[in-house]
Amino acid sequence: MNNYVYILLLSNKQLYTGFTTNLEGMLEQHKNGKVKSTQYRHPLRLVHYEVYSRKSDAERREKYLKTTEGKRFLKQQIRDLLLDIQK
Repeated sequence: MNNYVYILLLSNKQLYTGFTTNLEGMLEQHKNGKVKSTQYRHPLRLVHYEVYSRKSDAERREKYLKTTEGKRFLKQQIRDLLLDIQK
């Protein structure tokens, strides 16, 4: 079973980081307003995801990306995408 760490770009230009074993299902939940933390920030867009074989690796990565250092790293990693969106 695959484990996913995913990044959504919200309508307020903030990034949301999450973890799931069912990426398509989780995206549907976000889009249908069933996830409390994103339900009022539509439209949202999947901008990045990573796949891990082990749940522990995915959870560790999600936790890191939610730190200040992790957020900085992530913004550098998808910098060009974010610049294109702002244009």
